[in-house]
Amino acid sequence: MDAGLKRELEAKVYAGERLTREDGIALYESDDLAWLGRLAHHKRTELNGDRVMFNVNRHLNLTNVCSASCAYCSFQRKPGEKDAYTMRIDEAVRKAKEMEDEQLTELHIVNGLHPTLPWRYYPKVLRELKAALPKVNLKAFTATEVQWFEKISGLGADQILDELMDAGLESLTGGGAEIFDWEVRQHIVDHACHWEDWSRIHRLAHSKGMKTPSTMLYGHIEEPRHRVDHVLRLRELQDETGGFQVFIPLRYQHDFVDSADGKVRNRIQAQTTMASPAESLKTFAVSRLLFDNVPHVKCFWVMHGLSVAQLSLNFGVDDLDGSVVEYKITHDADSYGTPNTMHREDLLDLIWDAGFRPVERNTRYEIVREYDAAPSLAERRAEPQQVWA
Repeated sequence: MDAGLKRELEAKVYAGERLTREDGIALYESDDLAWLGRLAHHKRTELNGDRVMFNVNRHLNLTNVCSASCAYCSFQRKPGEKDAYTMRIDEAVRKAKEMEDEQLTELHIVNGLHPTLPWRYYPKVLRELKAALPKVNLKAFTATEVQWFEKISGLGADQILDELMDAGLESLTGGGAEIFDWEVRQHIVDHACHWEDWSRIHRLAHSKGMKTPSTMLYGHIEEPRHRVDHVLRLRELQDETGGFQVFIPLRYQHDFVDSADGKVRNRIQAQTTMASPAESLKTFAVSRLLFDNVPHVKCFWVMHGLSVAQLSLNFGVDDLDGSVVEYKITHDADSYGTPNTMHREDLLDLIWDAGFRPVERNTRYEIVREYDAAPSLAERRAEPQQVWA
């Protein structure tokens, strides 16, 4: 990067000026990762100090049967396939209650677009989950799923959201965003929910008092300019509604190990390479710098690995998601080393080991408990430390 442009961008960041599309593209073109990290860490510290948020949650995927066949997806199955499944409601409740003793605060529910499950199944399963775990927040369904509910029910999203909220829905999930630019999206997505509907449904959720996450799937066939465009669309919507609590860059995964049937469902794998750790850290940093009106940036450790998750805390990230448990959407594809679950104590150690102060939150980012600051480097060196692979 030209030295003059570098000084100009740094001055804008430290002055708190909003960065432009051209600024974002220029930041991605920089190969000075330490410099990007310093700028992003400055912004992250201004917003969140030395705190790193996490929650105790469980991911629950009610069905992997899906009418869509998105090019990157290894999770979806068609009816009748060997490992296709759909949970009965009592099975979903039983799985959810397995973590009751760990003081679970959130269920995170994302599913395939099942071609024959009736609409009424979805509010019913929320009601049963809420009755079984009344203190647990329900974060469920992507905007893509809500649009699918419109199709199968004949109802509008307004009524659908009202019914889901009445059944206990606390927040939508951020999925289905992938990359909004049609230049890329047309090659990776096989459903009808694009920017216009995704933004419509989140705007509606925000108008009803919901706070929702936003996401971006990166590291496949998109270019940095598409990532910048994606963030700026979300930033503009955030200017309008103020309803996004967190931005979550999600690392695209190759289909290293798939199901017992041996099929590789990722149709773009041959033409893609997964983002390197350096590219991931750059994406976190540039996202934090561009997205000046969202309070939090999250590293979903399942998709990045624990070491990158720790490093990301110095590149703009202040949230490490939670305990997760059985995240089938990625683990059905990669099996490349992240554990299925991280208990509260594991997350605390991970955050302390990176030199930050853990803060447990709930779905609405209300503080559940604050923990002590990280021990000093001298204290940590005084005894053997666990090494995170």
